[in-house]
Amino acid sequence: MAEPSNTDIPTVVLVHGAFADASSWTGVITRLQNKGVPVTAPANPLRGIIADSTYATSVFAQIEGPVLAVGHSYGGAVITNAAANATNVLGLVYVAAFAPAEGEALGAVEDGSKDSVLNSALVPRTYPNGSGGSATEFYIDPAKARDAFAGDLSDERAALIAATQRPVSELAFSEPNGPPAWKHLPSWAVVATEDKAAGTDVTRSMAQRAGAKITEVAGSHVIMISQPEAVTNVILEAVAAVTAVPVGA
Repeated sequence: MAEPSNTDIPTVVLVHGAFADASSWTGVITRLQNKGVPVTAPANPLRGIIADSTYATSVFAQIEGPVLAVGHSYGGAVITNAAANATNVLGLVYVAAFAPAEGEALGAVEDGSKDSVLNSALVPRTYPNGSGGSATEFYIDPAKARDAFAGDLSDERAALIAATQRPVSELAFSEPNGPPAWKHLPSWAVVATEDKAAGTDVTRSMAQRAGAKITEVAGSHVIMISQPEAVTNVILEAVAAVTAVPVGA
């Protein structure tokens, strides 16, 4: 594998969050491709901080050349951990996302949010853990999905998200996070001002702590769906900052 060079346009790796899949990035992917930016949106397993971060690190490692890691919501925690163990990630972009510090558990962080209502919308279920036992995972109550998760989407679109949501393991909220990549990598953040899932107060304070360049955009937690142009513009700004060759040149 070639050593990354900042004269190469990085591959943008879009990591989705809990209750979602890679299709949540469709509007962003299309716009990046139209600009000639290489992009991939892998499936986040949603089985816990350790498992998901290890998987994302392996994704980064198998991409030739430099990477710009972009995470939405819980995906922000994943890239924070995964990029710390990667050698080719040049920067981080947080989209309505968590940027945890070492030792933090997302569940405890969420308990302190004044903006988030997500905890009251979660429904616990169980899944086999592969060792003969079971573990807990969470869904969003479909009746509460629009208000808690996708407040600026149509009822029809919110209902579709509720019906196709992927559950997330309880370990995503309880496992402590490791050393954060934002300590040594430049970062950018899109803070959704009407985020009732992660909580605007949480994502803003985490972005500030990480030293990220913050862009606030009016919209819900799924800002990459409702405002894909604004999110893409921030990603392109990050791409340009870590690349010597202008995008589209």
